[in-house]
Amino acid sequence: MSLCGRWLDMTDGGPDLVYLVTGGCGFLGEHMVKTLLEMEPRLRELRVFDLHLGPWLEALKPGPVQVTPIQGDVTRAEDVVAALAGADVVIHMAGLVDVWGLNDPEVIYRVNVQGTQNVIEACVQTGTQFLVYTSSMEALGPNTKGHPFYRGNEDTPYEAIHTQPYPRSKAQAERLVLEANGRKVRGGLPLVTCALRPTGIYGEGHQLMLDFYRKAQRAGGWLFRTVPASVEHGRVYAGNVAWMHVLAARELGSRATTMGGQVYFCYDDSPYKSYEDFNLEILGPCGIGLLGTQPLLPYFLLFLLATLNAFLQWLLRPLVVYTALINPYTLSLANTTFTVQTDKARRHFDYQPLYGWEESRDRTVSWVKTRKGCPGPLPRD
Repeated sequence: MSLCGRWLDMTDGGPDLVYLVTGGCGFLGEHMVKTLLEMEPRLRELRVFDLHLGPWLEALKPGPVQVTPIQGDVTRAEDVVAALAGADVVIHMAGLVDVWGLNDPEVIYRVNVQGTQNVIEACVQTGTQFLVYTSSMEALGPNTKGHPFYRGNEDTPYEAIHTQPYPRSKAQAERLVLEANGRKVRGGLPLVTCALRPTGIYGEGHQLMLDFYRKAQRAGGWLFRTVPASVEHGRVYAGNVAWMHVLAARELGSRATTMGGQVYFCYDDSPYKSYEDFNLEILGPCGIGLLGTQPLLPYFLLFLLATLNAFLQWLLRPLVVYTALINPYTLSLANTTFTVQTDKARRHFDYQPLYGWEESRDRTVSWVKTRKGCPGPLPRD
């Protein structure tokens, strides 16, 4: 059978594809599971693999697609092989996002890099032919020199400098995935891989947005500006990130020569704004305001505070894990313009956002108003 023979056969018959989503119970993973169930008609079984399974999965089991929760750890190769056996596609989202120093660098490496290597090797052993990896814009930047990346694409020259464990691990894992494209899997067919780099993700279930909401509530309904309004960042709605994954996975078989081994920025029509001004688009309708048209503290004072936080974290590490929102890396990240284009994804697999900006914002605002910091599953349509 040719590279995409089985894949194309699915378009004529009934649903017969088996997908595995690693990290399927995380913030983005839950959006991914929901989008696959709604938008992939060829789906017969959806395996949701995570270290901690969400109780909301029980509500999905009576549906037309078999939803199989699998509790496992990507750092355990045997868990990944067992989960992948018989799967056609793996969407590898499992990862440890940590820009605040909550975790030991070795833990970040094991989850993000070794876990990704385990997924690749499991594809080879089990014959799973299609792998879509959730990378991050931080696999490229912003770099710690503060070099702007303005409306860039995948071919825009940029000096990637990775001094922190998280962005370094994402760059390493992404490279593993892209280099694995073309490896022979069990049965003799080539593995087809691609990686998607989301910009800053927001949407229902975004815990950090709720943290900002609660912080503002404690300050009388106000947030304080720390980033110049002239700095621009790309933000992307979680539902559109999930949709891009669906499209990429759907087209990998028929467009393997074009998409295989490629990386794609993941963005939609959300406005380019500083982190704080963008957050106000969500939190403003929830009664939160932003004080100041310029940062209340000069950059050098913020840098001193960030450096002090980093020193305290190092000093206290043997006793307690001390973290703060502002450290040298997050300060540099917030103060560096980094905006992207998605023309390559449009050309290669016809990506268009599933949700427009207004709907993406309204869905997120509605969730914040409903939850206001209370844990729980995403609302279901």
